Amino acid sequence: MTDVLIVEDDDSIAQLLEFMMHREGFEVQTCRDGRDAERRIVEGAPPPALVVMDVMLPYTDGFELLALLRRQPLWRDVPVLMLSAKSQEHDIVRAIDAGSSGYVVKPFQPRELMARVRNLLRHAA
Repeated sequence: MTDVLIVEDDDSIAQLLEFMMHREGFEVQTCRDGRDAERRIVEGAPPPALVVMDVMLPYTDGFELLALLRRQPLWRDVPVLMLSAKSQEHDIVRAIDAGSSGYVVKPFQPRELMARVRNLLRHAA
């Protein structure tokens, strides 16, 4: 079974993502803020196959988490799909330049998001 880590502070979006991932057969772990995700990465938790992460998070934002994740040897190559209500080109470019594997603007279309997830996992394998 494939592990997916969701980092999302909005309860309704986190629940939707969890439901979508479970329906596709993924094992899901969820962090509700940046500090929780940061602790998970730094303390050496086994890396998931994919991280789906919000950009705007309490305590530690998605850009900081992405930079931290890319510095960790075990997590360095994990694909990261960023989610954000920020739709400006400079935000998207910043995420991609920082090492994001993809960027989806909220509100997202569930089937499109899952197609992107499958594509990232296929290319990571």
